[in-house]
Amino acid sequence: MGAIVLRTEVPGPRSRALTARKEQSVARAKDLWMPMWVERGDGALLTDVDGNTFIDFAGGIGCLNIGHSHPRVTAAVKAAADRFLHTDFTVVPYESYVELAERLLPLIPISGPKRAAFFNSGAEAVENAIKIAKVATGRPAVIAYESAFHGRTHMAMSLTSKVHPYKAGFGPFAPEVYRVAFPNAYRLGPDATAIALRDLATALKTRVAPESVAAIIIEPVQGEGGFVPAAPGYLSALRELCDEHGIVLIADEVQSGYGRTGKMFAIEHFGVEPDLVCVAKSIAGGVPISGVAGRAAIMDAAAESTIGGTYVGNPLGCAAGIAVLDVLRDERLLERGIEIGTAIRRRLERVQSENAAVGDVRGLGPMIGIELVADAAGTPAPEIANAVVAHALAAGLILLKAGTYGNVIRTLVPLVISDEHLAEALDVLEGAIAAATIGVPA
Repeated sequence: MGAIVLRTEVPGPRSRALTARKEQSVARAKDLWMPMWVERGDGALLTDVDGNTFIDFAGGIGCLNIGHSHPRVTAAVKAAADRFLHTDFTVVPYESYVELAERLLPLIPISGPKRAAFFNSGAEAVENAIKIAKVATGRPAVIAYESAFHGRTHMAMSLTSKVHPYKAGFGPFAPEVYRVAFPNAYRLGPDATAIALRDLATALKTRVAPESVAAIIIEPVQGEGGFVPAAPGYLSALRELCDEHGIVLIADEVQSGYGRTGKMFAIEHFGVEPDLVCVAKSIAGGVPISGVAGRAAIMDAAAESTIGGTYVGNPLGCAAGIAVLDVLRDERLLERGIEIGTAIRRRLERVQSENAAVGDVRGLGPMIGIELVADAAGTPAPEIANAVVAHALAAGLILLKAGTYGNVIRTLVPLVISDEHLAEALDVLEGAIAAATIGVPA
């Protein structure tokens, strides 16, 4: 018997009733991507209030690399909650904050002395990384990338590239943010690195002077942008440029970190050391906490009490974060991620060879994107992506889209999934792609 169990239509009656209640009490902006309501989660499985069990390839938008409700994490949270819930670390400190920093810093791919600070969300980590870079350099400007996503707070939203739904109507945005081309090998071709570097060089001549740039922030693998890895050679050239001009290089690893690419951090695949790293999402197995870690001289440039917040680095998140690091190590989930990624890629590349609507299969480790297109020219096909998600859900697999045009299916499967459940999910995914592309010209 497989993992997927469908006892009712999706959504079932209890889910429909909850949606009706939500529409009468919750702000309209909080729309629902999935129509069913969760009852419980276990590993890579999610059961809704109607008793239907799904395989989860969304993972809370990448927050559940170690799976739903890992027993070691839930035990750590319960133990921490029994002791105390809140003091504000800067008012009455607690050891778990320091222990999480001590455990995390050796894993950050930066040489030399390092420091860490913890916050609530990925957007807050980005906001504070920019603040730290600005105060460390005394400069006002920041460079970000086309198709980037860095969050929804004011500076993070300004850095984010996609207008709808993230930015429309929320301007004016933070000043001194400049955008350059991302080295997307599928869209720019084999010369993607050279093209993107030329655009960056032009930007430093015509848009902003390099001596005014505090930081360049980049996702080594773009998340919301469509699971696009930086083309080979780009990040090493970017590191050289930042060194030449005294610019802080920030790696946004909010979605790509914590084993999502088969290494602890995606930038390790490129052999490049950033100056600061933003972490969040899977840092604590679903408990809200985020962080910035990096070179001590840069991190310590911010004076006392200049970064913080009431709940930042909360004790439940710190306890969960320590447990997550134990799980990643003891269950060898980085290695498991590579195995999962190999299996996903092998299956999807075969599908790509047989189906012209699958324009690209790309990524690192299990962080794989499937770009769906309407023709040989690569015209984005969001309607096909929508259909894939719908067909998959009806068959018991939860999927999320991504990409500037909403035409990419992204895989955020928990790394604790079994081989049997992974194969079952891939069968559903393959069938959903086939069903969604019936009648699409080959």
